[in-house]
Amino acid sequence: MRNKMALTDLSPEQWPLSASATTLIGAATLYFILYHISSRKLDPREPPILAPSIPIIGHILGMALWGGAYIKNIGIRRRDLPIFTLPVPGSRIYVVADPPLAAAVQRASKILSFTPIVPEVTQRVLGLDPATMEITRQNLDPGPGDERGFLADIQDMVYQWLGPGDYLAELTLDAAREMRDDIAAFASSLPPTPTPTAPTESTDMLAWVRHLVSTSTARYLYGPQNPIALNPSLETAFWDFDHGLGSLLMSIAPSITARRAYLGRERLSAALLTYLQEDLHTKSGSKIVRERVAIAQRHGWTLPAIAREELSFLFAGIVNATTSTFWILLHLYADPKLLADVRREVEAVLIKGEGKGNKKTLRMNDLRDSCPVLVAVYRECLRLGSDTYSTRLVKEDFLLADTYFLKKNSVVQIAGGVIHADARIWGNDVEEFNPGRFLTEKPQQQGEEKTKQKNTFHPAAFRAFGGGKTLCPGRHFAMNEILAFVALVILQFDMKPARGDRIEVPSKNDGVLPVHILEPMRPIEVLITKREDGFARGGLDVEFVV
Repeated sequence: MRNKMALTDLSPEQWPLSASATTLIGAATLYFILYHISSRKLDPREPPILAPSIPIIGHILGMALWGGAYIKNIGIRRRDLPIFTLPVPGSRIYVVADPPLAAAVQRASKILSFTPIVPEVTQRVLGLDPATMEITRQNLDPGPGDERGFLADIQDMVYQWLGPGDYLAELTLDAAREMRDDIAAFASSLPPTPTPTAPTESTDMLAWVRHLVSTSTARYLYGPQNPIALNPSLETAFWDFDHGLGSLLMSIAPSITARRAYLGRERLSAALLTYLQEDLHTKSGSKIVRERVAIAQRHGWTLPAIAREELSFLFAGIVNATTSTFWILLHLYADPKLLADVRREVEAVLIKGEGKGNKKTLRMNDLRDSCPVLVAVYRECLRLGSDTYSTRLVKEDFLLADTYFLKKNSVVQIAGGVIHADARIWGNDVEEFNPGRFLTEKPQQQGEEKTKQKNTFHPAAFRAFGGGKTLCPGRHFAMNEILAFVALVILQFDMKPARGDRIEVPSKNDGVLPVHILEPMRPIEVLITKREDGFARGGLDVEFVV
């Protein structure tokens, strides 16, 4: 009989498999073991698991590299799944891509809560100190009769003050009048009629809107001596901070890895601290800012911490209003017929003043209630531009809609980008700009009668402002502010492309963390001139009323 030899008795060249093949088999075996671990359900009722291509860390890596587009693309590929599970190191992310399930998440706000996530996020973004965080984490979700913490008091105040009522009307008028004055100042800087010797200079439309919204917002919230008014370079610092939010959230040596955002944050925080120390908020700040500062002080916050918190409020007031306004103006000026339709609507609600001149009165409610095409454009721009996630922490094991098991301490995300891109909800033209989908009456052509059309999408399908307990408290104010800004611009200015025959609408940059309305992939350069027809002839003087 032939003697049997052990593998160790052979030279490497005589092994049945080469060393590289053995290594490859070992790596493959490890991969499939880890893949199996990543694919294993914690409970048979857990939503379908989509294992990462790189076991354990793949989904986290994908989100870091591709931003909001990563989960959105997964959801679009798996439209058959109303909810799915993304396993991540030490936890789970349950992604909801179905409006009825999104509504079920919103109803379960006691167990699926956003509030426990807030302290961690604000600490990373704002750089709050440990003592302040200890205060912030107290009594996050109080029940009836329970002691209330800082976040509960702030949230209640903001929802109450920015809901329909007297203060919303007051703040809306303040904002509209500040924007009117800034836009009028810009109009006065333009030559009456461009000539070959004095041509119109090209303007970056987004940068232009940013400047006007930033300066007017800072003024109506924080008064004429606000930090940006006293130091205009802080406007650049603000946008540096905004564009680095994703890196700040990673919180890995932010002074190095998110340096521009970090420096912008520190400069703004220092300026806001000086503003508070000089008591400028009580002298000329808005009522809501004064109340926010008072609530923080009652809960034991120091002025340096309050200054950082006020940066978040300035952010909330500026960023979404800026980018939403940009997209609305871009789509209007890219479509002359649509622009003409919206101009006719706005001109129809202007009330001519008494006496000589071009004095007009504009009721804010008329823009919302009597300009359906303008409002439809507004909503469609938010649908296309908003890929935001409504995020909740699972506070205890929970069965969503009596069907799907959600594990305690996991995260639930309602994927606005997936829902907004679902052709089953919005139609086969889901990727196109079509404000008609938000009109209850079909736009009238000459000689046609008005016809009704149905909007059949689920109430939870429009995710621009979140939903449920986390529905954006500033949505009413934001709509008023944005519509007023758009109305003032389209009444007074014409815009043409700086190059070419027509303004082109670029795609949005969805490769970033979608914390607000997404910006365009490239700048849009336009030529802005005074409008010489309609109500704008000879200048326009608008007084806003509720």
